[in-house]
Amino acid sequence: MSSTESPRPRRTALDALHRSLGATMTDFAGWDMPLRYGSERDEHLAVRTRAGLFDLSHMGEITVTGPQAAALLDHALVGDIGAVKTGRARYTMICRADGGILDDLIVYRLAEHEYLVVANAGNAQVVLDALVERSAGFDAQVRDDRDAYALIAVQGPESPGILASLTDADLDGLKYYAGLPGTVAGVPALIARTGYTGEDGFELFVAPGDAEKLWQALTEAGAPAGLVPCGLSCRDTLRLEAGMPLYGHELSTSLTPFDAGLGRVVKFGKEGDFVGREALLAAAGRAEQNPPRVLVGLVAEGRRVPRAGYPVVAGGAVIGEVTSGAPSPTLGRPIAMAYVDAVHAAPGTAGVGVDIRGTHEPYEVVALPFYRRQK
Repeated sequence: MSSTESPRPRRTALDALHRSLGATMTDFAGWDMPLRYGSERDEHLAVRTRAGLFDLSHMGEITVTGPQAAALLDHALVGDIGAVKTGRARYTMICRADGGILDDLIVYRLAEHEYLVVANAGNAQVVLDALVERSAGFDAQVRDDRDAYALIAVQGPESPGILASLTDADLDGLKYYAGLPGTVAGVPALIARTGYTGEDGFELFVAPGDAEKLWQALTEAGAPAGLVPCGLSCRDTLRLEAGMPLYGHELSTSLTPFDAGLGRVVKFGKEGDFVGREALLAAAGRAEQNPPRVLVGLVAEGRRVPRAGYPVVAGGAVIGEVTSGAPSPTLGRPIAMAYVDAVHAAPGTAGVGVDIRGTHEPYEVVALPFYRRQK
């Protein structure tokens, strides 16, 4: 490969299977991933009403072990990881010393001295490097396990029944943001009740060599319930409807958790110092004195779709910026998330629009999320 060529995207263990299903593939964060198999809208609605099957093997798994694994993670991340019980998971963030968000993460406590950190695909190397650097002086080991796992998700209201037909694991006792080791269709797996769709569902961490067997078993077990394979395109509209942030859109190094309205993940009361603590204390104080722009939902009155970077306007002035936008299959109208000035953030605020190529299209300000599943 010459110096001018970009490296080829990595392929997941399910790559050949995706192609056999006719998937439209795309380069995402250095991985060749299925964008869609057929209709994005049909895949989206399948997850909302039945079930969808996702290949998420591009996510970055990092294992942290050792007597001081919890202390290392409490130092390296903003959350109180030491307080997480074995078998449970925690949504958290890793920040720079200046408080800027490097990534948002899910951390699973697998055993007393063993944690699985799951990073976004595009940030996995950054997170790995930061954890290795921050591990100095701790009796703990940081291991790159990105090649040790394939990750398959089954999401949607029919997902518990589908998975229950393939495992004797106690799914009824598995709470949201928890994980347990088990066997699914004869395949050893970490079964996690997490997801990024706004629906009930499970994420299954397995050895790459077992991925195809598990995918096929889930496909067969889910067929009577209407399960379909789903790509990244509908994953994005599902998470947007559910008001879930996406790194690079709602989260970035230019924002602190307090700027993003997620200050609750920062735990100042935990023992010891942590990276970014002083900057985040200052950010928390600023947020109280002078509220930053607020992340809100916008629902179109017309049909034009807002995209990331479009200005949000009111009274002829720019009051914010769209971070994510798409047609909503569930609402039947275009929707967006946007950071807007606090004075315009209340649901129902009049006179707010989005500048779409020079035309100020009217939008309704609503509280997030756009969609919340019935329990």
